[in-house]
Amino acid sequence: MSGEPLRIGILGAARIAPMALLRPARRVPGVEVVAIAARDPEKARRFARKHGIPRVLESYEAILADPAIDGVYVPLPNGLHAEWTVRAIEAGKHVLCEKPFAANAAEAERVAAVARASDRVVMEAFHWRYHPLAERMIEIVRSGQLGRVRHIETALCIPLPLPGDIRYRLDLAGGATMDTGCYTIHMLRHLAGDDPVEVTSARARLASPRVDRAMEADFRFADGRTGRIVCSLLSARLFRIGARVVGDSGELDVFNPLGPHVFHRLKLTTEAGSQVERLTRDPTYLFQLRAFERAVRGGAPFPTHVDDAVANMKLIDAVYEKSGLGARG
Repeated sequence: MSGEPLRIGILGAARIAPMALLRPARRVPGVEVVAIAARDPEKARRFARKHGIPRVLESYEAILADPAIDGVYVPLPNGLHAEWTVRAIEAGKHVLCEKPFAANAAEAERVAAVARASDRVVMEAFHWRYHPLAERMIEIVRSGQLGRVRHIETALCIPLPLPGDIRYRLDLAGGATMDTGCYTIHMLRHLAGDDPVEVTSARARLASPRVDRAMEADFRFADGRTGRIVCSLLSARLFRIGARVVGDSGELDVFNPLGPHVFHRLKLTTEAGSQVERLTRDPTYLFQLRAFERAVRGGAPFPTHVDDAVANMKLIDAVYEKSGLGARG
């Protein structure tokens, strides 16, 4: 692709697409968003006019069949991620797939197998992980400044009082743990540098049968560390976004690692005292798109690869099983 732009098509006129792809693409010279398709063609045309996308194709299949498109962005409902990611890989496209990677771990394994058998880049869009704030958080935990880590907590609670929203639909693999909880689980795993060996408890609050509007879960790691995640779309905790790591010699508290471009604060407390840090306000999605382009062009490694996606989905399934709701799909 030397000298050529990375040409991306979008599957679906999703609300997240402008923030997650279109705006960052204007700041990444080697990337162009060239086409979109949606189930409702008129919605796709309106979306394209509003956001300056040059082509509207008649179907998702037409996007995948177009040789002028190198990669696709998949912001479809959770229950459709696996199907269209597989179809995109098989059509020879690189894929940036919104989180969560699939409806459940079995689906994620199938997608990962197809991806491994190809030479295509398949990235799960956990945008938080690409921001310098995420790197700094992980660096502090690994550095030993906190001493031996004892406990890690992550939280993402936002108000979404829209019962008809796709995030509450079981048939589309909805639920708080799938939406906000997948972030908290991902943060927990990446801060720990390992996967928990057990979900020791999980307590759900329901929006409808088997669909959680809130979840709290506790974890145990093989070395004795404990973890906790709190997530919700509708609960008494209207707004909470953060991570806390507690060690023998210190504590790390981070506010808003998901949207540091809006506001964030990292506070490190050790025996030497406390310090507050703030990093760049450039959007997480900008760093993610740059990483996607580097991976496609030069094979640069990236952290949200298919193996990581499978591990995350396994833990999501385990939380749902422990809560008694059962895995999605």
